[in-house]
Amino acid sequence: MTNTIFAERKDQVHRKGEEPFQMACDKESLAGAVSQRACVFCGSRVVLYPITDALHLVHGPIGCAAYTWDIRGALSSGPELHRHSYSTDLQESDVIFGGEDKLYRALTQLIERINPKAAFVYSTCIVGIIGDDLSGVCKKVEREKGIPVIPVESEGFKGNKRAGYNAACRAMFQLVGTGPIDDISPLSVNILGDFNLAGEIWIVREYFERMGVKVVANITGDGRVDDLRRAHGAALNLVQCSGSTIDLAKMMKDEYKIPFLRVSYFGVEDMADSLYKVADFFKDLDPEIMERTKALVRDELSELYPKLKEYRKALKGKKAAIYVGGAFKAFSLVKAFRLLGMTVELVGSQTGTEEDYKELHEITDPGTIIVDDSNPLELSSFLEEKDVDIFVGGVKERPIAYKLGVGFCDHNHERKEALEGFVGMLNFAKEVYSTVMSPVWRFTPRKQAISSKPQEMDVCHERKAIKN
Repeated sequence: MTNTIFAERKDQVHRKGEEPFQMACDKESLAGAVSQRACVFCGSRVVLYPITDALHLVHGPIGCAAYTWDIRGALSSGPELHRHSYSTDLQESDVIFGGEDKLYRALTQLIERINPKAAFVYSTCIVGIIGDDLSGVCKKVEREKGIPVIPVESEGFKGNKRAGYNAACRAMFQLVGTGPIDDISPLSVNILGDFNLAGEIWIVREYFERMGVKVVANITGDGRVDDLRRAHGAALNLVQCSGSTIDLAKMMKDEYKIPFLRVSYFGVEDMADSLYKVADFFKDLDPEIMERTKALVRDELSELYPKLKEYRKALKGKKAAIYVGGAFKAFSLVKAFRLLGMTVELVGSQTGTEEDYKELHEITDPGTIIVDDSNPLELSSFLEEKDVDIFVGGVKERPIAYKLGVGFCDHNHERKEALEGFVGMLNFAKEVYSTVMSPVWRFTPRKQAISSKPQEMDVCHERKAIKN
């Protein structure tokens, strides 16, 4: 290990091939290490925020609401109430005398003004400290206004982002089971853990429609309160971002006996495998569903593969690093880079479990660094050591890459390009190519410190060879 890794964190960093696999995870972030993780409140907010027709009220200082306002690029096919950020804006006097009256007034006024289908009320650090009865106020307003008013117990100091996911799932579960399910098809699913970044959930829903499968509820991208209330009528739950929504799937399995499958819609291999899993689940109800699914995949790949071959020719041998929030994305990214002929030198996540890291260990190559809950100092060190050509991460990782002269690909909340589905794989290949092969990297300190290779100097010629 290099000196940039704190001694307390050595069991959260593993180099494949140097020692038997052993990985500590799901630990509290090390104080002073400036972890890339977010707080409990942020974790709950990013899960619930895309529910488009609900009121989202942050009970706390204005900074908490500003920090998470419009935090996901979650698109809506209808209502856009989620794009508004509301806060009780607690001040010093509220800390001393309590903020319950202020919360009551804010809730009643907002519900009267905007007429939401439901309201989610988020607690923040200061609310946990002063002891406001969030649940009591929510129950009172719910009785008076006749809509669900749900407390989200997300005080930031309770743990890490993963605890926020759990708080969000517990809040949503209060809605599940309260709506009618008479008209739901036997061939039906709920989509959990997809947040409709750049309209991705619409791509996936279209695939299911071609297979003959109905979607009951989007949880939570382009989500609706009424769909959540009848989600218990679906025959199957499909869990993509397992970190954020697996708890809800488990609750629904225990209470309503709904099975769930872990899936991924990113990359050719995982997208096709997810569709086949769904087809296999429903094959007894619809014997022809597997043939329709095979035809769908065959049609999509016949159009995709010829275009990918050109990008693979240019990118073969290039090196990538991955650090994302949920480990499910890391699995698919490793496979996607391999399809493009690239190697993954570093892979990690903020909220991965031991099971997640075991799977990463199995699918990565010898020498790959696997890391849990990293910090900027570590990430910078690993990027320099491995001399990668592109770093995939979120908004907090972007400055690290650019300061080191490394290409960056945004795979988190704010992106505007759809990367899911078969068409998403093509978009990803285009983005990786345009980033890695950009002539700008010849003028960065990283490239100037390394003797230039002929193929790196002739990038302009290579770019002309690609026909987008």
